[in-house]
Amino acid sequence: MINFLLYTTATLIWGSTWLGIKLQLTQVPPILSVGYRFCLASFLLLLFCLFTGKKLRFRMRDQFFMAVQGFTLFGLGYCMSYLATSYLTSGLVAVVYTTMLMGNILNLKLFMRQPVAWRAFWGGMLGLSGICIIFWHDLAGLTATRGMIGLGMGLLGAYLSSLGNVVGSRNAKVGIPVTQSNVYGMAYGGLLTLFIHFASGGALVMDWSFGYLGPMLYLTLFGSIIAFGCYMLLIGRIGAEYAAYVTLLMPIIALLLSTLFEEYHWSMNAVLGIVIVLAGNLVTLTSAETWQKLFRRIGLRRPIYSA
Repeated sequence: MINFLLYTTATLIWGSTWLGIKLQLTQVPPILSVGYRFCLASFLLLLFCLFTGKKLRFRMRDQFFMAVQGFTLFGLGYCMSYLATSYLTSGLVAVVYTTMLMGNILNLKLFMRQPVAWRAFWGGMLGLSGICIIFWHDLAGLTATRGMIGLGMGLLGAYLSSLGNVVGSRNAKVGIPVTQSNVYGMAYGGLLTLFIHFASGGALVMDWSFGYLGPMLYLTLFGSIIAFGCYMLLIGRIGAEYAAYVTLLMPIIALLLSTLFEEYHWSMNAVLGIVIVLAGNLVTLTSAETWQKLFRRIGLRRPIYSA
């Protein structure tokens, strides 16, 4: 029951945060917005930890891994998602970010030596095929269209985020509490993005309108603190590869909101591609034992493949 509540909360919130990111694309540069968001989220979590007396001292080795998680997941990964959203509708960026699931499995193999199931391979192939169908017109042209630029940024951001997820799995396994891990991780990520912005010649800019501050507060409180807290708890309870089930429904919510508020127009390519992407995620996330039970129910005695 707890896992279900964590999953549902993270899914509903993150499905809506993509539109919130789109609303933040005002006169404030996207990278600076990322810095504002995660520095504020880290500060609020720090106050919570101080008020409740939570441990905030960790070994240098643990600080290193929390910094890696922050740089990849909260810093560079979100920089790419904000930049991608400036080229694509928020719903499409959410679909591209489902490739994070494939990155989770690949990085768990590379860095934590976890075996890769065949379902991960076939699901990954389906997912990539679906994305190719969605962006077929941009890929066929082989030119730097807005769609191609947004796709490239989204894929890079998804992979960087998957690195952060795997490091987060490591941090949970060595006993670093989720809240404190997010305090440091978000601080490291937010400070990195501020450094990138100012080192590249950016100016200190702020939009004091409700149209900017409203989404920023929602993204900070709900998207960064509550949803990430639920998600990292899921990673600690069931592992990064299974916590990634969040990616299965999240893009559907994002696309519905994109249709309502961004006037996203559906095409046959988009419908077919999105269905294939979601099918790929389902294949990847569903265990061999579950498939075997399904095959028995429909009269197949031998599974098509096994993990």
